[in-house]
Amino acid sequence: MGKNRLQQILEVKEKEVARLLPRAEHLRAAALQRNDFRPFTRALDCGPGALSLIAEVKKASPSAGVIAQDFDPVRIALEYEAGGAHALSVLTDVEFFQGDLAYLSRIRAAVGLPLLRKDFIIHEAQIAEACVAGADAILLIVAALEQDRLEALYQEAKVLQLDVLVEAHSAEELDRAIDLGADLIGINNRNLTTFVVDLATTETLSEEVPEGVILVCESGLKTRSDTQRAFDAGCNAILVGESLMRSGNIAGQITELLGVS
Repeated sequence: MGKNRLQQILEVKEKEVARLLPRAEHLRAAALQRNDFRPFTRALDCGPGALSLIAEVKKASPSAGVIAQDFDPVRIALEYEAGGAHALSVLTDVEFFQGDLAYLSRIRAAVGLPLLRKDFIIHEAQIAEACVAGADAILLIVAALEQDRLEALYQEAKVLQLDVLVEAHSAEELDRAIDLGADLIGINNRNLTTFVVDLATTETLSEEVPEGVILVCESGLKTRSDTQRAFDAGCNAILVGESLMRSGNIAGQITELLGVS
C-alpha cells in the first residue's frame, strides 16, 4: 500500500516548517503586533434562511490538476467580492495546489473581505506566518493532527487573534473538533486519503454538530441542488473554489450557488 495523499502532503509540510523555524520567533513577535483583523467567523453568520460563501482562490489541486490557466489571484478575489462572497479562502500551498503565501497580502490590499489561509498547518510558526501575511483565519485539519497538537495549534491561533476553521471528515474527527470547543467547523466531503467526494458526508455528520457552531460545507459543491443539500443539512456556509474558478461567470455562479430556499 503506497502513501495516501495526505501523508505525502504532510511530509512536504514538515520540510517547509524546518525551513521556517529559524524565523519563527521573529514571525511570532510581528504577529503579536498586528491589530487590523477582519472578523472571519462573524462574516459567515447570515442568520437563518441564508447561506454564506467562502470563495476560494485556487489555481490547481492534486485531484483536478490545473483549474485556472489564466490565473490572477487579485482579479479573482475582486470578482468574488463584487459577486457577493462573504469571505475568501486563499490557497498558499505551493507544491500541490500551485498557491503562494504572497497571494494573501496582495489580495488583502485589494479587497475588504476577511481571509482564510488555506494550507496544511502542522506547526505554530505557520500560524504566525499566516498572521503576518494578512490572514484573519487559518484552517486546521483534524485528520492531519494528533489531538494534543490540534489543541496547541488552536490555542496559538486564538492568542494571535485568528479565527480557526476546524475541518472534519468522519464522526470521530467531528467529535475531536467539538471537544476542542471549535465555534467554526467545516465538514469536508472529500476524503483526504483517497480524494473521493461524497456530499452525503455533510448530511450524515451535520446532525451531530452542536447549536451555536457555524457549520461550513466543503468540497464538491457545483450546482444549486448541491448547495441546497448543504443548506437543508443545517450548514451556515459553503466553501467553493473549483466550480467558481471554472464557471467563466463568477458573479452568476455565486448567485446560482447561494439561491437556496
